Amino acid sequence: QVQLVESGGGLVQTGESLRLSCAASESILSFGAVGWYRQALGKERESVATITNLGNTNYADSVKGRFTISRDIAKKMVVLQMNNLKPEDTAVYYCSGFRSLGPQWYWGQGTQVTVSS
Repeated sequence: QVQLVESGGGLVQTGESLRLSCAASESILSFGAVGWYRQALGKERESVATITNLGNTNYADSVKGRFTISRDIAKKMVVLQMNNLKPEDTAVYYCSGFRSLGPQWYWGQGTQVTVSS
């Protein structure tokens, strides 16, 4: 059973940084893409950043230039480095892996990020 476990959330002030990690139970190359999504209270879940198995990355406009997604294949981990955080970044952040066979999405349990003004 595929497991994705997020860590690294917390409470920070505006302008500070956080580093979120997603540890996978299987090789991250077994996914067509792994991404970070977030859901703020009362809002729909949205894509934040994704990285494909080829290493291509994509970002939401709201985080471009501030967030960086990367991967460590050997450690089966995908990391989201978040800099210059803003209150509007406050949300539960989820790691997700996508496989085209099915297709099927796998989700972690989420980690809370709170940015105070």
